[in-house]
Amino acid sequence: MIELDQQGGVWTVTINRPDKANSLTPEMLAELADIAQSASEARVLILTGRGKVFSAGADLDAARAGMATSPDWERLSSAIARLPGLTIAALNGTLAGGATGMALACDLRIAVAGAKFFYPVMKLGFLPQPSDPARMAALIGPARTKLILMGGQKIDAETALAFGLIDRIVGADDLLQTAKDIAADTHAADPAIAHQIKVMCTVG
Repeated sequence: MIELDQQGGVWTVTINRPDKANSLTPEMLAELADIAQSASEARVLILTGRGKVFSAGADLDAARAGMATSPDWERLSSAIARLPGLTIAALNGTLAGGATGMALACDLRIAVAGAKFFYPVMKLGFLPQPSDPARMAALIGPARTKLILMGGQKIDAETALAFGLIDRIVGADDLLQTAKDIAADTHAADPAIAHQIKVMCTVG
């Protein structure tokens, strides 16, 4: 249910469980983390999903059984954040719950117009993944982060773009090609230069 396409230095990872809103089982989460940890040679990593939802986060039954606090969430987001190449979340639809962490860890986020964004941890009685609040706050500020995490607000793509949570809204048919076009210069460049630019862009 996790697909990996490697074309040259471009790795495209697709969550393929559309009948369950691309919710993640423990096995899928572990596989995503394994791929991210093995992607140091990739010049570009693109994350996307099948269907109209990027991911609803943890499979609800698995979450109740302990997946909500799995260390693999942090293993995944930390591995993505450490990658030397350009990382892009190509959000084909709604992004919810723990799946938010992998998108926040990417360098860029593009989304289709119908995407929604919410992280209902308080309603479900869980804390967010440890690194997610700080990464979100770095993008949209502490107050808007609390609006989502503590206020339980669901925001649409236009609001997410205005907040800075995503960087571009694109048509569904153009989503993957847009991600590849954005990544073209990085893909063609000396990997050391791309990595150094990422280091130079790091705050703190």
